[in-house]
Amino acid sequence: MKVLITGGAGYIGSFMVKSLLDEGHEVTVIDNLERGHREAVDARAKFFKTDIRSIDEMEKIFVEYEFEAIIHFAGLISVEESTRNPQLYEEVNVDGSRNLFSTAIKHGVKRFIFSSTAAVYGNPEIVPIPENHAKNPTSPYGRTKLRVEEILSELREKDPEISFSCLRYFNASGAALDGSMGEAHEPETHIIPLAIRAVKESKSFNLYGTDYDTPDGTCLRDYIHILDLIEAHKLALKKITDEKGGYFYNVGTGIGISNLEVVEMVEKVSGLKMKIEEADRRSGDADRLIADATKITNELGFNPKYSDLNTIAESAWKWHSK
Repeated sequence: MKVLITGGAGYIGSFMVKSLLDEGHEVTVIDNLERGHREAVDARAKFFKTDIRSIDEMEKIFVEYEFEAIIHFAGLISVEESTRNPQLYEEVNVDGSRNLFSTAIKHGVKRFIFSSTAAVYGNPEIVPIPENHAKNPTSPYGRTKLRVEEILSELREKDPEISFSCLRYFNASGAALDGSMGEAHEPETHIIPLAIRAVKESKSFNLYGTDYDTPDGTCLRDYIHILDLIEAHKLALKKITDEKGGYFYNVGTGIGISNLEVVEMVEKVSGLKMKIEEADRRSGDADRLIADATKITNELGFNPKYSDLNTIAESAWKWHSK
């Protein structure tokens, strides 16, 4: 299949590019490299330094190349940054996505996989969280992701030939099992790389909140290994290829892992002790954010193989140690 991947120089996008190439697909990457890394893009892929906000630049690519599907990762992902600069998130995540979809549809591309987020749910009323849970995002980031989901639904209402799947990630984590590829955000906001950085550099690690309504007092999150997350995308791509429709799936394990358990596992795989400083809760952090993964399991046959905490932490340690 001829696949266009936006944001293919990012963490998840670069893994997706390699996986599809390994399976014999023809892959083209669009990334403006503001947050991505050119060296992360597999050399076998066609690459264009292009911003999805530029209709003119994208038009040139769609005129020259034919695509059968688009996997859309390009976007901004920091909750904290989105509260400081909501307009930027509106421009990149919403306006950029709208530009991408309209240009693609104009050129006959009608299959889309969208990189969404559990942040569309907000603070959950039901845990584990099912896909039909109320959507009450608490940040501009979450609101922009929900708006893109709505845009795809609106486009399909106008044209039933459009087929899409929105994958709501919980916590993407881990690295290639041999440590050859991994996560590199700047600034980094994810707990596992932050814990690894702290233990490597002998710096203190802030544990935000120890009074949550959980077994050890720290909040519970659902972690999905990057390799399992990529498999979910491939299953979703097959789904929208075989059956036209609009599909929404949580991508998680249904298992909650506490922040303290993450810290202890990083200490175990590194063989180093971490200096932990207890800090106040961060505003808006829920006690538990855990996926109900029943739907993706039943409909797509999704079966995570690498999402145990030991494999996640061990692979991340290998990557960050290099």
